[in-house]
Amino acid sequence: MNPVQAWKSLNPPQRRAGIAGWLGWMFDGLDMHLYTLVAKPYVAALLGLAVTSQEVDQKGAIIQAAFLAGWAFGGGVFGVIGDRLGRSRTLVLTILCYSIFCGLSAFAQNWWQLMICRFLSALGIGGEWAVGAALLSESLPKKWGPWIAGVLQTAVNVGILLACLAGFLMKDLDPRWIFLVGVVPALITLWIRRAVPETEEWSSAQQGPHSRSRIRDLFAPGQSGVTWRVLLICAAGLTAHWAFMFWQQSFIRQHEAIRNLDPSEKNTAVAVALTIIVGSSILGNFVAAFLAVRMGYARAMAVMAAIYGLAMASCFATSWSYSATLLWFAVIGVCQGLFGLFTMCLPPLFPTLLRTTGAGFCYNTGRLVAAAGTIFFGLFNTVGTPGGALLFASILFIPTTFLSLWLPKPKAEPA
Repeated sequence: MNPVQAWKSLNPPQRRAGIAGWLGWMFDGLDMHLYTLVAKPYVAALLGLAVTSQEVDQKGAIIQAAFLAGWAFGGGVFGVIGDRLGRSRTLVLTILCYSIFCGLSAFAQNWWQLMICRFLSALGIGGEWAVGAALLSESLPKKWGPWIAGVLQTAVNVGILLACLAGFLMKDLDPRWIFLVGVVPALITLWIRRAVPETEEWSSAQQGPHSRSRIRDLFAPGQSGVTWRVLLICAAGLTAHWAFMFWQQSFIRQHEAIRNLDPSEKNTAVAVALTIIVGSSILGNFVAAFLAVRMGYARAMAVMAAIYGLAMASCFATSWSYSATLLWFAVIGVCQGLFGLFTMCLPPLFPTLLRTTGAGFCYNTGRLVAAAGTIFFGLFNTVGTPGGALLFASILFIPTTFLSLWLPKPKAEPA
């Protein structure tokens, strides 16, 4: 790859790969967060219960857990497919998968049909992460790694902001119709298939003697130590993160300044809170990139994880006014730049033909643990509040911090 210094110096296939990866991640963010905006009212409507019912919280948590489980399973399956079929073709399959089943979520007639649609949609979202990360890490200059991670994670944030916009514009409609917005990503797949070639690195590796990746190879001598460390980092960090991202909307709805408002105003408050989280996380992506350039990926991840845990603990350890809560949410949003670093740090820790398999398996196994964590914190709410559950979840950033310091230096480490 030529040592280019600017976007305009990239060749057309590299630029198209960058655009395709960014768009794929943007629509990931859109589709994954549509449910969190309408979870309580939609599940309540499907159950025929009041939004304050404990069963609504429990079924909503089960649906979100199924989504995270599908995310994990899809990351593993599409990770293997991406190493065998190629990055570009697999990217098309993942986007089609999550857009079609997100749209079908609008037509669920009961809570378990919604759960199935969310699970199937998540297969594509989980696969897109591993495939998109490998596509960009193999297409763009290695020294750009931290900034690519920041820009790519920002695509997710833009997608979430679009979801918030959809929630605001559709706040007075039946909550089911918001899922039709998720069909839009399918429109870009024809362009990706035509315009984005397979990477040279993948194509060259396919000609070698070991062109078949297997999940068991992740635990072979010389690789298993890295695999276990990455697995544990993803499991602990993503469980705490997704506990916050899912239950913060319930926390906002139950806040003393919000709980007595009408449903439309509550929906607006939830959308505002999520917008603040996501807007600040855009800044956080570049804060994390700056730290990675200065101190390397491992220490940057450790710093971001430590501050994330402290911010969550501070936010939920005591009662704050609504405006002060939103300020804490902004701090937490900045800390979410941590997960942008995963994009460029984790894939290079694995050999080329284990790259999407390894990154997908580890990252998405973490999501599977996060799925169980979502259910756990939902049950926790039967004896407490979302705030109490989230205070407890913040503890998980302690092992995330120390395990991050134990990661080896990836090949794409910034100078």
